[in-house]
Amino acid sequence: MEESSPVDLSSVCQSCGACCGYSANWPRFSIESDEELAAIPEALVNDRQSGMRCESDRCSALQGDIGKATACGIYAVRPEVCRTCMPGDAECAMARRKFGLPAIEAS
Repeated sequence: MEESSPVDLSSVCQSCGACCGYSANWPRFSIESDEELAAIPEALVNDRQSGMRCESDRCSALQGDIGKATACGIYAVRPEVCRTCMPGDAECAMARRKFGLPAIEAS
């Protein structure tokens, strides 16, 4: 049986980005304060003011290539839903499946 190498959870998101391209409905606003919402650049907010603007299913703040190298253009002020998606959780696994990426197994 082949043994897999441990995954570095501290940097796995920067080589993935699947959650940011999973669905135009995912990067939604929920419990952010007015001050937190004001910190997000207006050009990146959707027309309904309910979440992040997306190009197809991809969040407009996502930079780079999904599954290779990505970064969030507004990481410090990203919405709560983005903060709560964690490497290896159910949402992460669902998003990674969409892009044909292997599941992350936390040690």
